[in-house]
Amino acid sequence: MGGRQDAVRVSAYNKRFVLTTSSDRSDAPDMAMTPELFQSRFMRAVRGEPVDTTPVWIMRQAGRYMPEYMAVRSKVTFMDLCKRPELAAEVTLTAQSVLGVDAAILFADLLPILEPMGLDLEYQQGEGPVIHNPLRDAREIDRIQAVPSVNDLGYVFEAVKLIRAQLPKDIPLLGFGGCPFTLASYAIEGGGSKNYTHTKRMMYSHPTEWKLLMERLVDSLVRYLIAQIEAGVQAVQVFDSWVGCLCPEDYRQYVLPYTKSLISQVEPHAPVISFLTGNPALLKDQITAGGQVIGVDWRSDLAEVRQLVGASKALQGNLDPVTLFGDWSLVEQRTRQILKAGRGGGHIFNLGHGVLPETSVDMVKQLVKLVHDCGPQH
Repeated sequence: MGGRQDAVRVSAYNKRFVLTTSSDRSDAPDMAMTPELFQSRFMRAVRGEPVDTTPVWIMRQAGRYMPEYMAVRSKVTFMDLCKRPELAAEVTLTAQSVLGVDAAILFADLLPILEPMGLDLEYQQGEGPVIHNPLRDAREIDRIQAVPSVNDLGYVFEAVKLIRAQLPKDIPLLGFGGCPFTLASYAIEGGGSKNYTHTKRMMYSHPTEWKLLMERLVDSLVRYLIAQIEAGVQAVQVFDSWVGCLCPEDYRQYVLPYTKSLISQVEPHAPVISFLTGNPALLKDQITAGGQVIGVDWRSDLAEVRQLVGASKALQGNLDPVTLFGDWSLVEQRTRQILKAGRGGGHIFNLGHGVLPETSVDMVKQLVKLVHDCGPQH
């Protein structure tokens, strides 16, 4: 495609995805899409356009399985790593470079947004995130307020700027956030849970307070994700990591309206990847909630998902992360099956969830090379 025609398409794209600077971030730059990013393998797949080969990135691609990550992590706490922009940038850039993936994803975490909302968050060694003042009493709902200013999360946006300035010009940077249900569950449970008893009790017994909590989370997340876009990310992924505990009826009543509201408010600014894990029965409702790209975990047959959405949306996924502990012949077989299943529309190869800490870096590199070597999958 000629340069003049590229410029016209990029201009139209930038008019569609309008960056409206947040009132409390008057210094936010207008990070318009460049021609190199617009024509990148990843962004073409997002739009469902032909690509030379399927793009690939890996959830948690900057993580404990990488020696380079562990070298940085050994010197600081996890929260320090998240809150020091130069370190978050370093591990983000290293993962993209080492693996040769088609997109970088901002190194951050889902939960720090809960701190300015009034929750006491700590990452305990060997225990993961713990909230010391969980919302267990519906009468205390006003203790949890929408984020008063996204400036409270300024370290995230500073990391975005540092990463974008150093990434190759044709490699998009992805931002992300948690979906309202997953963040509400953390806020109520106070940490991990098997049955989400406290969350469901609040949801069922106190619908008015549940609605207020979800609305405050949506308001906070919309501002947070748009601020990431303003700082320089090209797309965002929203994670509903815990919503698989719900049946479809509960999802439609208590979750769908809020996730749909979140995505609909962010999508005018940049493409949204909607990722849900743990329950294939929610797939149709996940699609209803929106997103230009539907992220699929390994529990669903990608060919069936393609039949369901047709070419109207791009798909992302969906190799089981544990497959990478098997023989290479199995990894190759499953990867080729997924690439074939993704045909008929935009497809971004990924794992069905995050890469596991014990995974071999060489196996991940080999996987990325295989996807690229397989060529076009239209």
